[in-house]
Amino acid sequence: MPVLRRKSSKDKADNTLPKLPLPELSDTLALYLSSMKHLLTEEQFHTTQSLVKQFSAPGGVGPLLQQKLQERRDITDNWVNEYWLNDMYLNNRLPLPVHSSPAMVFPPQPFRAPSDALSCALPVDYARGQLAGTPMCMEQYYRLFTSYRLPGPQRDTLVAQESCVMPEPEHIIVACKNQFFVLDVVINFRRLNERDLLTQLQRIAKMADSEEERLPPVGLLTTDGRSQWAESRSVLMRESTNRDSLDMIERCMCLVCLDDASAAEISDSTRATLMLHGGGPSKNGGNRWYDKPMQFIIGADGNCGVVCEHSPFEGIVLVQCTEHLLKYMIGSPSKLVRAASVSELPAPRRLRWKCTPEIHKLLSSSADKLHRLVKNLDMKVSKFFEYGKEFIKKQKMSPDAYIQVALQLAYYRCHGRLVSTYESASTRRFRKGRVDNIRSATPQALAFVRAMADGKLSSSERMELLQGAIAAQTKYTILAITGRAIDNHLLGLREIARELKMETPEIFKDEAYLISNQFILSTSQVPTTVEMFCCYGPVVPGGYGACYNPQSDYIIFCISSFADSPHTCSVDFCRAVEQALRDMRELCDTSTSEHTHSTQGQSTEEPAKKQAVAKGLLKTKQSTGPGARVFKTVANGDAHSVTKATDNKPTTNNMCGLVTMMYGPYEACGQVLHRTSRLQGMRSALATHGHQCVQQETREWNRVELMVKGRIVFSCDIRDLLFGGDGQLDPLCAQAVQAVEDFLSLNVPH
Repeated sequence: MPVLRRKSSKDKADNTLPKLPLPELSDTLALYLSSMKHLLTEEQFHTTQSLVKQFSAPGGVGPLLQQKLQERRDITDNWVNEYWLNDMYLNNRLPLPVHSSPAMVFPPQPFRAPSDALSCALPVDYARGQLAGTPMCMEQYYRLFTSYRLPGPQRDTLVAQESCVMPEPEHIIVACKNQFFVLDVVINFRRLNERDLLTQLQRIAKMADSEEERLPPVGLLTTDGRSQWAESRSVLMRESTNRDSLDMIERCMCLVCLDDASAAEISDSTRATLMLHGGGPSKNGGNRWYDKPMQFIIGADGNCGVVCEHSPFEGIVLVQCTEHLLKYMIGSPSKLVRAASVSELPAPRRLRWKCTPEIHKLLSSSADKLHRLVKNLDMKVSKFFEYGKEFIKKQKMSPDAYIQVALQLAYYRCHGRLVSTYESASTRRFRKGRVDNIRSATPQALAFVRAMADGKLSSSERMELLQGAIAAQTKYTILAITGRAIDNHLLGLREIARELKMETPEIFKDEAYLISNQFILSTSQVPTTVEMFCCYGPVVPGGYGACYNPQSDYIIFCISSFADSPHTCSVDFCRAVEQALRDMRELCDTSTSEHTHSTQGQSTEEPAKKQAVAKGLLKTKQSTGPGARVFKTVANGDAHSVTKATDNKPTTNNMCGLVTMMYGPYEACGQVLHRTSRLQGMRSALATHGHQCVQQETREWNRVELMVKGRIVFSCDIRDLLFGGDGQLDPLCAQAVQAVEDFLSLNVPH
């Protein structure tokens, strides 16, 4: 019985998605220069500028490589996918724990007895949701439980079950006390129910307690560097017993790791590190198999979560899977019982290993390296309770852009400069899309953090710089999610040159290019709708990993670095981030106060109108010229009191803008999905009035928000919008257009 139900229409559905666009060479090179100029010395920038000019010259290397990339795009589903996967993951020789594999940390579980922990380990049914019907590439979801990362000497291989004809896996692997057991979850074409699974898990726990049959912790080998693990695996493969055990692990759905208790009482920071590396060889470090995409950790002390191998899928896939699991188990535990009990359960099977002296030596080496890695990880998990994303939204700003600017301010205060920063942006709007990079260290961010550091500018001037930094961040985000950022394009140009066996172009040997790809600040927003958080390690020795989870009234930060770096300290950086958030809030409050004071002499009518715009309420607006529209004021959501525009012709004024439509999933037909059918009318209404609209998924259930120039100007419940059409008969669409145009009218350059 399948874990993920493949449908024959999947490939056809994915083919309806557009291909990832190939940006213009001139656009990418211009953006490359502007994104790096302020991060380089004057001499470095002049060298880079010269190399870019040489690379882009007519008839030169750049146009030739661009042409070859275009040809590649014409014959492939996604021109950068293979290049990106190899560069980001499969070519990387570092160990998976800490360096590559992220973890989701669940709330502490109040287990009172060993059977409570075993009852929690039931990951059988929750992976069936495909989130069908969304206009996003769903390919990653099919790899959750059907793929495996095979180590190689120079490059790993992502092994994924692509054929519908191949038998679906019907077993999971349970790790307990560094031993591995096969647990069949389908027996005689019948799926085991909760009671049967619990019985089998109890048997496994008892079998693992047997000292006589205990085998070496072979899972430690998977914590080693990828080339070293490939070599160790080839040694294991010499024995047929080991080959059979490896085959069972590599073909399983997932791992369930039953961990021993680690400590009497542990902090969020400690729980995060235990999820990432298991506490080392002396604790649960060998109770893992890091090549499998999904490892569910169930600690006897209530420390639970998921560790994922990152190459098959992105963080949003992991989040949606784990959220579905938690909500399903908490909300409807009775649904877990889906089949009658199997009368005679065969005993779970212990995987056997034949370990030669050479393998024991390899295990000792792997254990020593994991121990050093555990000691070197510096992790700080902090919950900032002073405010959350609701306050940021009230400032008409994007929470993600706001937090990214706060991270830049924190880094500048700690190190006196900005550095290349990575923030992932999904490109799943396109066929086989994964991610591109949002370069958050913008020139506008640098101008803002410098102003905050020297204190010479007034509050209003600094507020203007903050708004500029957020607008720049938002603009780059839109470029990235629409396939027009620079990192994937530059990677493609470099790799197509290698495929053509050309000498590496000088632009890719340049110091600036090396600096641009040293992501000292590696960041990611991983918002959740249930109580859990994501964590990962830094990607360079002297850098930080900064994962954040903005909630309504607080923000969770997971800051990581390496203890042996003299340049980093996770606690200090976390404090700097929190202080940056305080200072930015104070700046916003001061700016609001000054604005209120400056308008005290005006009538109360105009401020009330502006407040109505912020709340997404429609205001009376009349005009007698061509294209005039007459609306009545809407109060308390009384949408029926709106009259249709008297003339539906597009406006001809100069107040047309780029609108980011941020929309979350909403519930319909018993499923919570990202759907765009209810957004069609609003898009059409905005387009009719000359506004370009870009869509961006969020995690806000049932909400759609319109953002212009980094500020949120309108929001409503998606379920209140009318289906389809041109939006002319939907009062909320009229409100949305009005809010956008009122904001633009207040921000027209003089």
